[in-house]
Amino acid sequence: MAELQAQYGQAELGEAEVIVALGGDGFMLRTLHRFLPAGLPVYGMKIGEVGFLMNRFRRAELLERLGEAHLAELNPLCMVAMTEAGNEATALAINEVALLRQLNQAAHIRILVNGKVKVDDLVCDGVLVATAAGSTAYNLSAHGPILPLGTEALALTPISPFRPRRWRGAVLPSSVRIRFEILDHYKRPVSATADAEEIRNVVSVDVFEEKNVTLKLMFDPDHSLEQRILDEQFL
Repeated sequence: MAELQAQYGQAELGEAEVIVALGGDGFMLRTLHRFLPAGLPVYGMKIGEVGFLMNRFRRAELLERLGEAHLAELNPLCMVAMTEAGNEATALAINEVALLRQLNQAAHIRILVNGKVKVDDLVCDGVLVATAAGSTAYNLSAHGPILPLGTEALALTPISPFRPRRWRGAVLPSSVRIRFEILDHYKRPVSATADAEEIRNVVSVDVFEEKNVTLKLMFDPDHSLEQRILDEQFL
């Protein structure tokens, strides 16, 4: 960062036109959350372990790369969680909203889509809802589908499901509202996370795409997010 600042200068947030993030995907997610109110596009360069949302790191020709970069606009998920104590918590997720069991016993979760029960009792370690951008992250590790950008879809994926045995998740239109109701939550507590923000001891969680919030990521023309998501399906 110091070398790039010495070479290209540094603008204050109120005067900046773009944010250059140096790190991995975790840092990119934190940057997007932190600077969401600024509405600035973020151009990431990988200096970390995982860099799916990042461009290749190179010190030279940064201004030229910024000028030629393609813009990808993403809508995050909104998570509205209700806790045992009666508190409501709201958070945004760029990759996924995940529900996970807190103790050694399996979670029992009812799943509703647009108010209709689709899974009456999912016995599992957890369940998640992933965006297209997040479908190659935790969702893929849980054997969920990869969603190309622009499909207007969400992945609903169980994590280590026990019952029903044959249900392996669903691909849903991004316009739906998904509700999770925690069954027997006193005995089998569940936490909910929106990216890195965790809410513990939830009794219900609503998830929907937040159309009023747009995140802007910039990618080199030969390193587009859309192409990398497509290529992931052939690895």
